[in-house]
Amino acid sequence: MIKPKEQQATRGLEIDLTGPQGNAFYLLGYARNIGKQLGMTEKNIQKLNDEMTSGDYENLLQVFDKNFGSIVTLYR
Repeated sequence: MIKPKEQQATRGLEIDLTGPQGNAFYLLGYARNIGKQLGMTEKNIQKLNDEMTSGDYENLLQVFDKNFGSIVTLYR
C-alpha cells in the first residue's frame, strides 16, 4: 500500500520512496529478492520485472504495490 510519508509506521517491511530505496533499480532488485523468498519461479520473477519496466516510474510502483503491497509498505 502506498501511503503519505507522514503516516509512516515503525513496523514491517517499509520503503521510503523519497530516499535511496525509492530508486527504480533498488525496487527492481528488492522485488526480485522478495519473489525468490516467496518461492516464485525465475520465469515469474522475469515476467514481474518486465511488467515493472513496461512503463514509467508510477507504473513500476503500481506493479510493485499490486504484487507486494500486503508485505511491503511504500511511503512517499
